[in-house]
Amino acid sequence: MNFLEDVKKYLVSFWQPVPAVIALGVLSVYYFGITGTYWAVTGEFTRWGGHALQLFGVDISEWGYFKIMHMDGNIFTRVDGVMIIGMFAGVMAAALWGNNVKWRIPASKIRIYQALIGGIIAGFGARLGMGCNLASLFTGIPQFSAHAWFFTFAMIVGVYLGVKVTQLPFFQSKVKLQKLSCGIDVQSDKSRDEGKVKRFFTFGTFIFLAMVLWAMYLIFIANSQKLGAAMLFGGAFGLIIAKAQICFTSAFRDLFTTGRSQMARAIVIGMVVSSIGVFSYILLGTPPKIMWAGPNAIIGGVLFGFGIVVAGACECGWMYRAAEGQTHFWIVGIGNVIGATLLAFVWDDISVPLATSWPKINLLESFGNYGGLFFNYLLLFLLFLLVLKLEKNYLKKLKGNTNYGK
Repeated sequence: MNFLEDVKKYLVSFWQPVPAVIALGVLSVYYFGITGTYWAVTGEFTRWGGHALQLFGVDISEWGYFKIMHMDGNIFTRVDGVMIIGMFAGVMAAALWGNNVKWRIPASKIRIYQALIGGIIAGFGARLGMGCNLASLFTGIPQFSAHAWFFTFAMIVGVYLGVKVTQLPFFQSKVKLQKLSCGIDVQSDKSRDEGKVKRFFTFGTFIFLAMVLWAMYLIFIANSQKLGAAMLFGGAFGLIIAKAQICFTSAFRDLFTTGRSQMARAIVIGMVVSSIGVFSYILLGTPPKIMWAGPNAIIGGVLFGFGIVVAGACECGWMYRAAEGQTHFWIVGIGNVIGATLLAFVWDDISVPLATSWPKINLLESFGNYGGLFFNYLLLFLLFLLVLKLEKNYLKKLKGNTNYGK
């Protein structure tokens, strides 16, 4: 009984972000090795946009980007689609277990516009750069693709620009405080809350177990081991992200707004861990994902970094916050799909000068297996130093402002 109570307490509580990010790095390695594919979400969101166009009678058979994305099947038959179903199950279970579900609407119209426009910009930039933060930080960089490095450093620039823009007076929403005219029955509220907590926990457990049973069905009855594994990994990804409240947007935005670098440092450490694991699988014959290292990666990175700050969340952040009932992030998700679809619409006009005429640079091929591994770790070390430098710059600026105020 004590063991069950300890498990329940653990599921209710939030988790420490640093070990959680490292765990995500390890899981992403095994996901790559077992399924042969890559942890990414915006590619599937792009397919959703393509299917939506098809429902409205649009012929996308000749769209170059959808040919790259492989539109075969549907969300229930594609590895990426099933993995995302697992992620949603994981974030929903986490929100319910923690009694963190509450209907919340944006405080102002400005926030709605930010969510939609920022989501569109981020979705467009992610697909132009051939991946969001997951496809760069937990897929591209550990898989030694130079394009992911271009995207990542450009994303940091975009985050900085996004911070500067969102700090303008126009984006500061004005929330009115209202005084309550009556007291609250604490005792009755407490009793009612306890009942709600129990119902939420039970419902969260049902969702998580249903996801696991679905995965078992795929593995043992439908004989689709890869799909079943994808769902289990997705559930683990979603659960960890939600319980540790991992948001790649805040990780890099905080470097410019609060000087906190804990999450950004944890992400770099996660990439350090995942790089050696992916390297092992590559040596065993699993091919890495290498994309074009052209202007598309740089422009896409800047747009993505700018968009996620304006929107207030990246592709992972909006998923678990939407599961918590925050309607703002439903709008961000819709914007992501719209932005990715817009990129697919213009891809044939911009792909040659920005992407496909540029080389796909594999660091392991360029520097040799161990030379590429060393070079990747060197870049990760430099990224870690950059994070520390940005933190130091903010704190130095903050101290200077304090001294000036005195």
